[in-house]
Amino acid sequence: MTTDWPIQEVARLTGVTSRTLRHYGQLGLVEPSRIGANGYRYYDQTALVRLQRVLLLRGLGLGLPAIAEVLEKHTDAPAALRRHLELLRDEQQRLGRRIASVQSTIEMMEGGDDLMADTMFDGFDHTAHKEEVTERWGADAYATSDAWWRAKSPAEKARWQQRLEALQSDWREAAARGADPSGAEAQQLAQRQYDWLAGVPGTPTAPTGGPARDYFVGLGDLYATDERFAAHYGGLTGGAFVRDALAAYAAEHLA
Repeated sequence: MTTDWPIQEVARLTGVTSRTLRHYGQLGLVEPSRIGANGYRYYDQTALVRLQRVLLLRGLGLGLPAIAEVLEKHTDAPAALRRHLELLRDEQQRLGRRIASVQSTIEMMEGGDDLMADTMFDGFDHTAHKEEVTERWGADAYATSDAWWRAKSPAEKARWQQRLEALQSDWREAAARGADPSGAEAQQLAQRQYDWLAGVPGTPTAPTGGPARDYFVGLGDLYATDERFAAHYGGLTGGAFVRDALAAYAAEHLA
């Protein structure tokens, strides 16, 4: 006999309201496995696994349209959950290091000790995607950018991070407003993205200088297809907006 759970029980177990669960059903994200004669919605194990995936993706910062795209593209639930598990474990490790780093900073400040820059930023990890960078663009590209980053002072790292976060925020706002990827606003953002990349040593460059066209366009494809990167741009839909804007910029300005 197949076990299923009424909507009220699912809401209690997940902390998701019954109204939200019904909304997910209307969007086709998580549909009930059956509806009883009394109108109650019931969810079986398959539906609960799908709900778990939706909640995990929400936790990564993806919007509902982007989540729908991911579910449609990645139908192998066990494989998708294994990937989610890897991401969660990576994030768990980073959060643990950040907690220890902040706690250490508090203790040193309260004790009147000098702050240690080499421990203050542990867990704020720029090496999280080392393997992917090495595989896509070579060990030299990673080693060069890694050395450049490590040579920065804490203040320089903070300023660089603020610049990046401001750029990503502007991308998200433009995408949310439905801006034209080939329009003036998006192309100004693409220019800022180009300039930002040009300032990172190790970036694959064209013979004429500046980021290489294939690299520039390839990053856009990554933003549009990998939810980890897309999360910085508002989800896969926002990532697709960035991809299209970068492609339009490359077609106009990069050989």
